[in-house]
Amino acid sequence: MKVCEIFTSIQGESTFAGRPCTFVRTSGCNLRCSYCDTQYSFDEGEDLSVEDIFACVHKAAIRLVEITGGEPLLQQEEVAALTAMLLDSGYTVLLETNGTLPIKQIHEKVIVIMDVKTPSSGMSLHNDFTNLHYLKKNDEVKFVICDKDDYTWATRIVLDEELASRCEVLFAPAFGFLDPRKLAEWIISDRLHVRLNLQLHKYIFGPEERRV
Repeated sequence: MKVCEIFTSIQGESTFAGRPCTFVRTSGCNLRCSYCDTQYSFDEGEDLSVEDIFACVHKAAIRLVEITGGEPLLQQEEVAALTAMLLDSGYTVLLETNGTLPIKQIHEKVIVIMDVKTPSSGMSLHNDFTNLHYLKKNDEVKFVICDKDDYTWATRIVLDEELASRCEVLFAPAFGFLDPRKLAEWIISDRLHVRLNLQLHKYIFGPEERRV
């Protein structure tokens, strides 16, 4: 399995924000989003066995683990083996995916955080909306919002698909693109049942620091 980095930090996003978490960042991605903040993961990394990855996670002694990328599902078989090993050992496992590859095969105990690509990402045509049908109650859907057009687009999907009644919905202001206050005001004005999702790690450690 090609892995870019393994590190422990504070979870900066999702409903688990603020909790210590060990991250396994896989290498490679099938998208090139305009606001991507982990471009180094496209090419950097080393080949590790699933057992070696598990050993690194176990050594960190944190029970919350997130598998992220890049795009983890490009290495579907290896990710499935790793998540099974983690779940069998009692870890809470989050898997963040860009939503372009099938999620229906992911273990039911894994908490999927699926990123639906908004128009400003430049990648919205790659969304696989059939994935929305496989979301579980404890899964989360994230929309990264760059401007009002993104907000309007995402809001329409949330309402049309009744997402808020099916799983947790996160609206994240793209760091450096949209003032969080502006997004908060739109959400409040529309009484939209979503969660404002700030990237806490960027406010704590700074936007340029890696392994946080």
